[in-house]
Amino acid sequence: MRIFPDCPVVIRYVELGGLTKGELIQKLQQNSIMMNEYGEKLLSDDRFTTSETIYTLKTVELTIRDLGFPEGATLSRIFKRSSELGLELCPLELAPYLRLEYLDQPEGNLGKQSRQHQAPTGSITIASEIVSKDDEFPKGFYLRNINGVLWLRGYIADDQHVWSPNDRFIFCQTKE
Repeated sequence: MRIFPDCPVVIRYVELGGLTKGELIQKLQQNSIMMNEYGEKLLSDDRFTTSETIYTLKTVELTIRDLGFPEGATLSRIFKRSSELGLELCPLELAPYLRLEYLDQPEGNLGKQSRQHQAPTGSITIASEIVSKDDEFPKGFYLRNINGVLWLRGYIADDQHVWSPNDRFIFCQTKE
């Protein structure tokens, strides 16, 4: 099994910052980006902050298997291993900026059965710091294209949830 960095990954450079939270929400609306209740709750929370300064982050998209978990893993194990491999958690504000840049995300559920209590097929979860231990509060964002509609969605998961080895995550990488 090949694990990061010796596996296929998708690298993106994302520019973020420079917008207020209100301006960012307006930009999502102008681009017809849909949000679910959890995404709206996380975005409107005081712990979701935006940077006044524009900066660029290098992101790395890979699967949970690429981190060395052929059977899947919990978020705490995923985050611990990614750190050991030189990857970092992303700031929460990365998700809406990435959603605005990644407008050509492939359709996620064409001909696929939806999976209850699992990341949806074709979704990409942004690995970010968890701002609340409350199991009913969103843990972060994921990106999805459903029937041609782009989504920025929030998700909930407890400490026991095991992510599938094929689930895709995005981390930041500041060091080579």
